[in-house]
Order: sequence, then C-alpha cells, then structure tokens
Amino acid sequence: MSITEAPATITTGTYNADPVHSSVGFDVHHMGIGLFSGSVGDINATIENGALTGAARIASIHVKDENLKGHLLAPDFFDAERFPEVSFSGTVNVTGTSVEIPGEITLKGVTQATTLRGTVTGPVTDPYGNARYGVKVSTEIDRTAFGITWNNDMPDGTKALADTVTLSADLSLVKA
Repeated sequence: MSITEAPATITTGTYNADPVHSSVGFDVHHMGIGLFSGSVGDINATIENGALTGAARIASIHVKDENLKGHLLAPDFFDAERFPEVSFSGTVNVTGTSVEIPGEITLKGVTQATTLRGTVTGPVTDPYGNARYGVKVSTEIDRTAFGITWNNDMPDGTKALADTVTLSADLSLVKA
C-alpha cells in the first residue's frame, strides 16, 4: 500500500506517538500583523481502537524568548503550576487520506468540544519492521473560553493578541 492510499487499519489496534518525530504547536495572531508561535516538547498520544487520547506538558513549552515562556507558564496564560497539562480525547474518522477527530480538549481546567481536521498517511513499514501512520491535524479554539484573557491595548484601541488560537499536531504513530 502506498502512503497516499486510504488507510485500512488505523482504527484497529494501538498506535503510540513517536515523541522524537511528533510535535504539538500553537499559533496566535499578534498585533494584527504576524503570528506568535510555540510548541510543546513533552507530549504523548495514542490511537487505540479508533480513539485518540493525548496530552502535552505545559512546562515543556518552547517559544523564542525565555521571558515570554515565563509569562505563558504564569496564571495570566496557562497557569502551569495548577494545570500542568493540556489534553485531548476523541474518535478518529478516516475517509481516504482525510481525518476528522471530534472530541474534547481540556485546557486550564476547562473542557470544550472541538474537532481536529487534517490528513493521514500510511501505513508504511519502518526499517525496524514497525507499522507507522502519520496524522497531521489542527483546530481553532477561542482562548478566552478557557480563561486565558490576558491582552494589551494597541494605540488604535485594538488588542495585541487575537482570541483565536490555532492548535496543531503532527504525529508519527507506531503500532504497539
């Protein structure tokens, strides 16, 4: 099977994210002209019999400025001491190379419904004989719905930070 054909078995069995070859990130519009982006390095994700569960440890957040990292870990944003993880669980629906995963995300102690959408590739057999799939998905959330309301006013009265945040995951999943 080539990697562009429809997956036949991703919803059967257990697949764990390869942490070296998987990533979780976020983007938010900043000052109306660009993006503020970051990633979380300590993640886990599993697809087991058609259900995706995953978590990202907020303390492992990476941004380009350590001062901004400190602010993101503080109560104004993620409040990492009280809420150390962001988690997601949902049901995997594959159609051809498209994937849709309706589920729930929990961030800063608040759970909201969302749907991850994207693509799936595979299966492929890696050099060690393991079956692998690639799942690349994203969703948009309103950060204020999770109690993340910090902002600054621009001189024209607009806000420096948008409320809509794009969350993304690029997972390399290995059959357990």
